[in-house]
Formats: sequence, structure tokens, C-alpha cells
Amino acid sequence: MKLPYGHERIPLELPDGVSYQLLQADRKEPLADPEESLLKALRNPIASPPLRKVVKAGETVCLLVNDSTRVARSEFFLPYLVEELREAGIKEKDMFIVFTNGSHRALERSEMESLVGRAVASKIPMYNHFSRNSEDMVYVGKTSFDTSVYVNKKVMEADLRILTGSVVHHFFAGFGGGRKALIPGVAGWETIEHNHSLLFDDRAYSGRLNGNPVHEDLLEAALMVGGGFLLNTVLDQDKQILGFFAGDMIQAHLEACNMVEQVNGVQIKELADLVIASCGGHPKDINVYQAHKTLDNAMRAVKPGGQVILVASCAEGVGSDAYEQWAVKYSSLPELEAALRKNFALGGHKAFTVARLLQRGRVYLVSDLEPDQAAMLGFIPLSSLEEAVAKVYGNKKSFLTYVIPQGSLVVPHIK
Repeated sequence: MKLPYGHERIPLELPDGVSYQLLQADRKEPLADPEESLLKALRNPIASPPLRKVVKAGETVCLLVNDSTRVARSEFFLPYLVEELREAGIKEKDMFIVFTNGSHRALERSEMESLVGRAVASKIPMYNHFSRNSEDMVYVGKTSFDTSVYVNKKVMEADLRILTGSVVHHFFAGFGGGRKALIPGVAGWETIEHNHSLLFDDRAYSGRLNGNPVHEDLLEAALMVGGGFLLNTVLDQDKQILGFFAGDMIQAHLEACNMVEQVNGVQIKELADLVIASCGGHPKDINVYQAHKTLDNAMRAVKPGGQVILVASCAEGVGSDAYEQWAVKYSSLPELEAALRKNFALGGHKAFTVARLLQRGRVYLVSDLEPDQAAMLGFIPLSSLEEAVAKVYGNKKSFLTYVIPQGSLVVPHIK
């Protein structure tokens, strides 16, 4: 078989006599007519009036669109969304796009065009969100979790905000999509940082919403801002559209989450000695920061003291200077956790969550990172998948092995 790696696929050959189990998402058929399904979702939304009745002629509309670390198929649905708004009386000059970069880097113009499609990019103004630019933020209140909510001023000035994106499992917010287009998507750095500090809570994990403080804080903050309409997608491993979920920010998102769990949640009877996991290729393995999500899923399927081979190109390196600095500065997990609890910092949280996973077992990283850099982050760097397989098996063939070709999507659950 071949595993996704960046924009390529690399061969995986296991030793003769080795048996393995493939963990894959449910092969649900993609939408036969995505255009018809999209228009139906916009005109018959969940717990909301149709989009044409939500907007009023003369209003300004902000379209929130994910950045390049996510795939939502916005290049497909945005032209229809824009046309629906036009037919409702919204002029193109009164629409604008803000990319929900959160704490991530800004996008180049070419990336923006790729995400929204050239036709939309040529008509609708597009803006990056810069979470560190405090002068671009406006304060909207404080949540019950003591998070001061600062949001992009331009986004707040719009009469209506339309949240778009895709829904997948999220390792501490429960699920992505929905409210995350607003918070952390277009929130200030301070807001993002305080929300992320709630990840220390044992209830903050993949697939959980109820009682998850990270999710509840995100939702409370998003409701302060106000999301006028939601359009989320659920995609399969080939980036084909399985469903559109439009309407109320809460209810439409919950229905999308239910589909994601049905499709990507995989039951396993026992934990494995070895898990071989690919992130699923670009952009899911664009850097270590993003590849961590696959590692989190893979560790759900491995025995304590087991081994993981993580296949992640990491063409853009680590993805966060702060993450790298925290990982290098603290040599033990307790020391790192104590420092982070005392002075929480974005990037440091990633160093902590990765270090916590590395306590469970050995992780061999097949990537384009320099070996010294990978080792500095706590991984065992190997130059090829072939070398990794030879290293972990040796003369042993009795390992219980799981192979996860789409590790960023598939979430194993032990029965």
C-alpha cells in the first residue's frame, strides 16, 4: 500500500508474515449532486430561516473562510453562497472575506485565491486576520471562564457574519468547525491563549462537547460576537463532500459533528503494539504543529509503552517558533507543565500536548525535518518509511499492528 506524504504517496511494505489491521473511516458515498445539496441546505437550513430571509438588502456581510491549514471545499461552495446573497439583494461591494487564521500565519494572495476560487477572489475583497494586532481588535465581553473576548474589528462591523469551514474531530475542543470560525478564527491573541489554557482539564478531549470547558468557552464567546448563519462541510478522506450543514450556528454544527463521529470514529477491540499513521498528506502534514493531531489519534490506539511511526512531510517545518522554544527549554514533562500552568503561552501548549503523548510510547518520525530538529522535539527521526519499518520490527513479527492512512481524520475508540 502507499501512504499520503505531502503532495505524494510513499510505499509501505511490512515484513513477510506480519499481519495488520487497517483503520479507516467509514466509506460513505459522497454527495451525488453537491450543487443541488448545497442549494437545498441554504434554502432549507437547520433551525434557521433560509439564508435569503436572514439577510436584508443594503446590509454588509462578512464571509469567514478557513486558512490553508484546513480543507473545507470553500472554492466550491463560495460562488453559490455569493450568488445566493446577490439574489437576496446584497451587493458584491457590501461583501468581504476574512480568513480565520486564528494564531496561524497570514496567507499569500495566491493561497487566498486557491481557497476561494479565482471568480470569487476577483470580485470580493479579502483580508487576513492578524491576532497579534491589538489595534485591529474590539472588546466584546468576558466569558464565565474568565476569557476576555477580543475580536477582529472589521468582522464586528459587518451587519451579518457567515461562518464557513469543515468539521473534524479536534484534540481538545472536541470538534472543529462551527463556533471556531469566530473564536479562535478571528479572535485576539489574548483570547485564544486563555481559551487554550483550559486544555489542562481532563474533559477537554477529542469527540467531547458536553462538559468540555474549551468548547463551552468557545461557544459562549462566539455567541457574544454573534454568528448570523453557518455553512459547514463534512468531507471524506479524498476531500469529497459528504454533507452540507447550514443554518443555526449551534444546531447545524451539532448535526455535522454527529456525521463526523459516525464516519471517522472507529471502534477497536484492543490496543496495538505498533501504529503506523500518515496524516493524510497536504495540508494535514504541512508542519509538526498540524501533524500533532494525527499523533494524538494514533496514540489512542497504542498500548502504553508501544510504538508509533508518524508519517508527516512537515514541508513548512515545525510551524511555530514558540512551540520549538518551549520544547527545547524544558527537558521533562512535569517541568514543562509547571511552567505552562504558571505562564500559559500559545506554542507552549503544543509542546506540552506533544510531550504528554510522547510519555505513552516511542514515536518514530518520517519527515523532511532535519534529524537534529526532530530529535530536539522528542521524536526519533528516520530518513524513510522503509528504515522505520526495519527499525521497529527487527526480527519480531508478532506485533499487533494498526495502519491508519488518514490519521488526522480517523479517531480510534477502544470498546
